[in-house]
Amino acid sequence: MDGSGQIAPKPVDLTWYRWAERSLVWMPERGMGYFPVCAQPYDQAYFDKYAGYADTPIGRGLTQARIDLVARHHRGPILDVGVGCGQFVETRPETFGYDVNPAGVRWLRERAKFVDLYIAPEVGWRAATFWDSLEHIPDPALAVRCIAGWVFVSLPIFTDVEHVLRSKHYRKDEHCWYWTRVGFEAWMAEQGFEMVEANWMESDLGREDIMTFAFRRVR
Repeated sequence: MDGSGQIAPKPVDLTWYRWAERSLVWMPERGMGYFPVCAQPYDQAYFDKYAGYADTPIGRGLTQARIDLVARHHRGPILDVGVGCGQFVETRPETFGYDVNPAGVRWLRERAKFVDLYIAPEVGWRAATFWDSLEHIPDPALAVRCIAGWVFVSLPIFTDVEHVLRSKHYRKDEHCWYWTRVGFEAWMAEQGFEMVEANWMESDLGREDIMTFAFRRVR
């Protein structure tokens, strides 16, 4: 008891907060999860790794499938967010890029293709692509808020948290966000976008559990 004769409350065990700081937090009601990535491995070696992926039949097929998807919905300039090795920017006309990898930024600037996604977000780009990148961004809501029209996304889609934990896409040094299909479409709706197209074209080309989406801003 304390001095007033009342029973003093027991101290709160905050261990679970420390667990949450280094563990996957899964929200089943929302169909999504978050992992607090501390340091992401973006450097020249990362850029070169993706250049190796791109220079394959699957890599070239993915780029063409992505170009075809965009063409079904949008004409004109587009911003590729997270350029990998720059294959999509280099292949599609009127395409610019934004990246946080110093090697990617240097590659874009050498070609006068670098654009800062977050400059003048109140104006917004008419269209942007997030090929294997949205799940890497700590604040993806801020990223898509900068887009005034179309958002094209490819990312891993999971059935539940057990699927995440056994998946090769559970990357604690890269991926901050994990979604089910229902969860991702609901999350994009909260950001003001409606889903116009969804397909498994990248999985059909040989990737594992990857879906591709086209969203249009409605508010």
